[in-house]
Amino acid sequence: MEESVIKLIMTGVTIAVGGIMPAFAIGLLSAKAMEAIGRNPEAADSIRTTMILGLAFAEAIAIYSLVAGLIIKFV
Repeated sequence: MEESVIKLIMTGVTIAVGGIMPAFAIGLLSAKAMEAIGRNPEAADSIRTTMILGLAFAEAIAIYSLVAGLIIKFV
């Protein structure tokens, strides 16, 4: 296989895995936060704040994989 084909395949794999795992984490984190708010509505403000912080960190991982995929493709 040529180098350009390998770069293209690895770019796709990097972005796919880097998108699937954070998406799974975001879904799990949101589901557990909603469950916690349902069990204890008085703590909704602190749970929501913690959830949003966790969502931002999980989304940052997806952005890092996008950057890594672009580096693989163009370098």
